[in-house]
Amino acid sequence: MTADHPSAPPAAPAGTPPEPHESILLDEPSTADLRAKVTEAWREFARSLAEQLRELPAGAHLELTLDPTASGTGDAVYSTSVDVGEQGRLSARAVGNATLPAGYRLDRAAVADMIALGWSPPGVVPGSGEDFGLDCSVAEVGRLAPVLTRTLRDVYGAPHPAFLVYLVHDGQGESLPLRPLGTARSEFGPDRDVEADLDEALAAAASAKEVDTEVLDLAERVRTVVSTMLKSKSDQIQVDSDGDINIRAGSAMVFVRVRDNPPLVDVFSPVLTEVEPTERLYVKLSELTNRMPIGRLYCADDTVWASIPVFGRNFQATHLMLAVQVMTGLADELDDRLHGEFGGKRFFGEGDKPARAIEGEHRTGMYL
Repeated sequence: MTADHPSAPPAAPAGTPPEPHESILLDEPSTADLRAKVTEAWREFARSLAEQLRELPAGAHLELTLDPTASGTGDAVYSTSVDVGEQGRLSARAVGNATLPAGYRLDRAAVADMIALGWSPPGVVPGSGEDFGLDCSVAEVGRLAPVLTRTLRDVYGAPHPAFLVYLVHDGQGESLPLRPLGTARSEFGPDRDVEADLDEALAAAASAKEVDTEVLDLAERVRTVVSTMLKSKSDQIQVDSDGDINIRAGSAMVFVRVRDNPPLVDVFSPVLTEVEPTERLYVKLSELTNRMPIGRLYCADDTVWASIPVFGRNFQATHLMLAVQVMTGLADELDDRLHGEFGGKRFFGEGDKPARAIEGEHRTGMYL
């Protein structure tokens, strides 16, 4: 790299969900380019969920859970479930405050959101116990699937379907085959192959150094995770003079940097360089940051940066995978869109020219 990645205001690490009950409704038109892809991912999840619910046999039980290891919710497990009864009856349940630890319980606004979505308060629907309840027929899955989706996203705070884990079993507890629910992860599905590859690669790296996997330093783990994602050997990934791993993503470049104090892995990209830092640009970056599922955008030293930090202490390989996946897609889309509006230079954008300044606009050194 030619420029050091400057410090930015604290950003939510990968795996940190947004504030719950953000009231991002599934059927609202997208108001920002960044949110469009996330919104479409949720729509695809809802469509897939509706299709699968129509096909489940009587006695089947489906669970949808916000993965606490990826979302940073600790001991709080936010989940919904659907039981398929006789004659096409469906019984849906959603976790209530009675089973959530202090600090993670739904406030009054969130409870109101649950009721508005169609849930009955805990104990009202027969058999719901401490959970919110909603009973309907299979013919009404077109309504139920969006309710489950909005509950997980808008109330429980799942930033993307990729943060969800699902499983389905029959009345005897035996797992049932289920087609993928969008980008959600099956408890027993092909995602485990990826995790198995990571475990195998980390074990091999540890064996080569004749140490336990847990003893591998953070930098070695990061190189192993990235090389596994890129399907290359650890010593074949591109590392620059600063020690940053380089990943090209279309016209953008993504860097992965390991910091020691505190232990942190920063996945970042110089989205635009030589950009005019105007007030309009800062406002735009602030708006886009608020709509990002994870991470932050900011401007420093005439460069627009995108950054997603990942905790290095108690490092989770899946958190880094998520950050790299989000950043490689985000940076390649952002640099094109922001360049068209604000000019500057993309990392691999030959012939880029500055956009014409708007009359009356002024430079500002403030961070918004």
